[in-house]
Amino acid sequence: MSNFDIELVSVSKSYASVAAVKDINLEIPKGEFVSILGPSGCGKTTTLNMIAGFSAPSAGDIRIRGKSQIRVPPERRNIGLVFQNYALFPHMTVAENVGFGLRMKRLPREEIERSVRAALRSVHLEGFEGRYPKELSGGQQQRVALARAIAPRPSVLLLDEPLSNLDLKLREAMRIELKEIQEQLGMTFVYVTHDQEEAMAMSDRIVVMWQGEIAQQGEPSAIYRDPSSRFVADFIGRSNILPVAATVQTSNFLELAIDGGPVLRRSGPGPRAAPIRYCSVRPESIVLIDPSVPHPEEVNRLQAIVLRVVNLGGNVELLVDLDGGLCLSVLVRSSRSTMLPAVGDEVALGIDPEDVHVLSD
Repeated sequence: MSNFDIELVSVSKSYASVAAVKDINLEIPKGEFVSILGPSGCGKTTTLNMIAGFSAPSAGDIRIRGKSQIRVPPERRNIGLVFQNYALFPHMTVAENVGFGLRMKRLPREEIERSVRAALRSVHLEGFEGRYPKELSGGQQQRVALARAIAPRPSVLLLDEPLSNLDLKLREAMRIELKEIQEQLGMTFVYVTHDQEEAMAMSDRIVVMWQGEIAQQGEPSAIYRDPSSRFVADFIGRSNILPVAATVQTSNFLELAIDGGPVLRRSGPGPRAAPIRYCSVRPESIVLIDPSVPHPEEVNRLQAIVLRVVNLGGNVELLVDLDGGLCLSVLVRSSRSTMLPAVGDEVALGIDPEDVHVLSD
């Protein structure tokens, strides 16, 4: 028996001359919540469809609990599916919707009723058995779809952007519920989304896809702190990405000469393999400083002119212009509003060397 619930081994998928997925390898252990994240057209839904059995790979192997699924139809893969539109039967009650798959398996009535009750209890919908989908809110319909998928106790649950039709507050609430349900069941969830906040909030691991390939995978915090490419740095959260013209290694820092701009210090040595072409700094890692107050010498200090001030509610975004025409986005808490500059003001900025990340592409 494999240690992994799902294994993708050199999997590719092409449509005529178009390569949708290119030689990806992925291992998902039992009980992990994995999000496949990326923009439209990156190959994430195609990957999910191949795991589900709706689409066959052009090359490679897909294994579920160690067994190859090539030529195994979807109904024999022991997986659950939750779709974007829920796909509930409007003429069936909640209990009938949840028990639909069990009835198709011709299980005894007592077993179906027991499984339906357990599934509804898992999604906190006890007492809703006799209602119809039209009598439910969007969040309740989503939970019915989830209960229907988990009622047969599949090995793996595949979720294709199931929260995208909900409003913002309900999406945020359902993120918490989904994660709690997954932990309670101990089931492997593979979740496809284009929403990086959604993936960050729920996942044990994020698989970032770009142009049919896996750009980076790892724990959400690790990907956010240390993106491997310009695409990942920009897609996961927001980043100021600056071109690097030259580098100089000192005893404690890597000095980065920004093309058309200042020199930034980065803590520690640079990477040995790939050349450094860019560096990234998160907007929230840049702080406004008072030049008259002493600061540690290693802190990068920059002078800039404020071009724009945008109130985002809890935060305020400043767009500032450095010498040389480079612009930076700076994010500060609204609670500092009495100290915020106005458009046209000159400001001093501070960047800790540990918050400067280098990129090869």
